[in-house]
Amino acid sequence: MAFALPKLQYDFSSLEPYIDGETMKIHHDFHHNAYINNLNKALNEKGVSYDLLALQGQATSLGKAIKNNAGGHYNHSLFWTCMAPVGSCNTKPINELKAKIDQRFGSFDQFKGKFNDSAATRFGSGWAWLCTNKDGGLEIMSTPNQENPLMNSGLIPILGLDVWEHAYYLKYQNRRAEYISQWWNVVNWDVVSDYYGKYAKYNIPVPVELSSEGRRSSKL
Repeated sequence: MAFALPKLQYDFSSLEPYIDGETMKIHHDFHHNAYINNLNKALNEKGVSYDLLALQGQATSLGKAIKNNAGGHYNHSLFWTCMAPVGSCNTKPINELKAKIDQRFGSFDQFKGKFNDSAATRFGSGWAWLCTNKDGGLEIMSTPNQENPLMNSGLIPILGLDVWEHAYYLKYQNRRAEYISQWWNVVNWDVVSDYYGKYAKYNIPVPVELSSEGRRSSKL
């Protein structure tokens, strides 16, 4: 079956003023959709079929077109679910994830500082990630282009920030640091905490094709 563009569970403009509606529409409807179309084309040309999670582990061996576009599809599918309108969810990690962040980084603010550094210092285009290792511990890392931790590190991402310019340029121009700082206002910590508790602590990658359907945030 061909991959399809996941539907957002919030309106394009509902992340304003932190991420503007026009950027969201272009990012989702055009950039993300282009990765999906290119991925379907590349898989068809090779005559292979994989689910999206399997592709992350096999993408490098299947060639650059599949690697770039499979990563682009997975990364964006996770990214959309990790955001929510202001006031619709908790503003900080909850449950087991809160305790793990405090244990690993000392505090939530110290975690944010390290994550911000990872995102701001990624040269060129790429992503910053909060991941788990095989023991359920937390790590921060960044990857170039549309690569992700599932491809090259054995870590499992539960939160990702897109630092490609197409994610922020209409509002923030070249001010990546400002975009990173403002993005925290729309992080959906209910969902991210859920990803840790249901999947990542058991060393199971987040199945974004399922999580992107029917998921809505709810403040606890």
